[in-house]
Amino acid sequence: MKRLLPLLLPLCWLIPGDALPQMTGPVKGIKTEHLPNFDLRRFHFGFLLAYNTSDFFMKLDPQAYSRDSVMAIDHLRKPGFNLGIIGSLNMTTNLSVRFIPSLSFQDRVLRYRFRRSDGTEVVYEKPVESTYLEFPLLLKFRSDRINNFAVYVVAGGKAAIDMASQKDVNNAIDEEVVVKLNRFDYAAEVGGGFDFFLPYFKFGIELKTGIGIPNLLIDDGTRFSTPLQSIRTKTYVLTFTFEG
Repeated sequence: MKRLLPLLLPLCWLIPGDALPQMTGPVKGIKTEHLPNFDLRRFHFGFLLAYNTSDFFMKLDPQAYSRDSVMAIDHLRKPGFNLGIIGSLNMTTNLSVRFIPSLSFQDRVLRYRFRRSDGTEVVYEKPVESTYLEFPLLLKFRSDRINNFAVYVVAGGKAAIDMASQKDVNNAIDEEVVVKLNRFDYAAEVGGGFDFFLPYFKFGIELKTGIGIPNLLIDDGTRFSTPLQSIRTKTYVLTFTFEG
C-alpha cells in the first residue's frame, strides 16, 4: 500500500471537481439551487398557457314552466384555452402582486327542451362562444423554497371584455336565435399551485377557479331568454407559467 500511495496522489489532480462529492458519503445528497437570486429581484415577467373549462351559474324564472312550453334547460361546459403575459411585483420573499392580461377562449352550450302543441318534444342547442380580454389582478402567497420547489395560493379578481359578444345580433329568425350576454364581466378568483425552479426559468403549475359576479343575461323577449332569470360565469383553469 505504501508503494501505491505515491502513484495514486497524482491521479487526484485528474478527477473533476464535481465528481468529488460522489466519492464522499456525507455530501452525496446535496442539490444545486437553481436561480438563487430569483427572489431578490423586484419585478418578474413571463407568459402562460392554460386549459380552461367554462360553464354557467344559471337561475330560472320561477314562472317559466307554467307560462311557456319550455320543459328543461341544461348548461353544458366545454373546453377552451388561455394565452397571457405575466407581470409580477415582489412585495416580500413570500408575497407578490401579479397582473396577468390574457386572452381567454371559452365555449358553453345551453340545451333547451320544448313541448310542441301535439305533445312531442323538440331540443335546441344554443352555443355561447366568448373571446374574453381579461385583466386579472392577484395576490400570490408562496411558501419558502424547499431546494427548487415551493407551493403557493392566489386570490384576487379580474375584469373581462367579451370581444365576440353577440349582444347586437338581430334575433328575428327563431331557428337562428342566440342567447345574448352582456359584453362586460368581472369575477373573483382563487386557486393554488406549485413552483419549480429550473436552471434557466421558473416553471409553475396552477389550478384556479373564477366565479362571475354580475348577471350577464340580456332578456330580449325570445323564448330562449325569457325562461331565464340570470346567468353568471364559472370557469376552471389549469395554467402552466414560465417566468424569468
